[in-house]
Amino acid sequence: MHRILVACALFAMAATPALAHTGTREPLGDGKISSTPRVGYLMSCPTRGSGRGAFRDGPWIDGKYWYPGDKISVEGHISWSSARFSVSTVTRNGTSWRKISGNGLPVKATTGRFPISSSDPAYNYDRNPNSVRSVRINMMVPADPKKAASASCVPMGMIGVALDGVAIFNAIDAGGRDAPAHEVQDSCHGHPERSGEYHYHGPSPCMPGINGKAQLVGYALDGFGIYSLRDAKGHLMTDAKLDACHGTTSTVMWNGKPTRIYHYVMTDEYPYSIGCFRGTPIRTR
Repeated sequence: MHRILVACALFAMAATPALAHTGTREPLGDGKISSTPRVGYLMSCPTRGSGRGAFRDGPWIDGKYWYPGDKISVEGHISWSSARFSVSTVTRNGTSWRKISGNGLPVKATTGRFPISSSDPAYNYDRNPNSVRSVRINMMVPADPKKAASASCVPMGMIGVALDGVAIFNAIDAGGRDAPAHEVQDSCHGHPERSGEYHYHGPSPCMPGINGKAQLVGYALDGFGIYSLRDAKGHLMTDAKLDACHGTTSTVMWNGKPTRIYHYVMTDEYPYSIGCFRGTPIRTR
């Protein structure tokens, strides 16, 4: 009898189909944090924050990979008529600066409904209790940034800002894990943190120009530009094409004219936006 039960159990396991996934898969970035610049890694100042992030992995995570096409989103499409964002260039003491101002709310885009409601399927994995709030953004970054003598780490919190006025955070959640994979964001791939600051951890379908050819989509805190998912020929960029800070030097539109300059690039691969700072970042808070 024991042998029959064991045989039936083995048959049932073999007959159970593997979980079917759709679309492409991406390697998880969990554990890919380095104290030095390294391609495909995040050089993070702290390796984790003070929060918890999602409490349960969703079925879109399978072993060492995750499937973005299978991931659910936080429900809701809330518009923010009070959203404001502006970028201008000013000169002080002979130096050109880029003045970036806003209130952190997405311009011409929506957010999900936060805090996540218990009726939202996302609640089964992530119970983000934070509300989206206006957060003052007022900073000056170099309009003609230069590379520093050495690369530096990226902090938790804002590391850049997208052209829709939304803050860009680094690739990890409060627990030091791959944030785009583990945390459940809204349909624009954003969500709020404890102070209410709405932010992205990687490329967002709502970022203006994100699918364009070598198109500017934001600015990093060191002044260098952050560019779209595709190069000038329309090819998707990958970590293998970028340096340890997730950037490259090529000719792009910069300050209104074609310029060969260093810049960061958004990718679908971890660390998604900035792996480390190649310039000298400003302090925002």
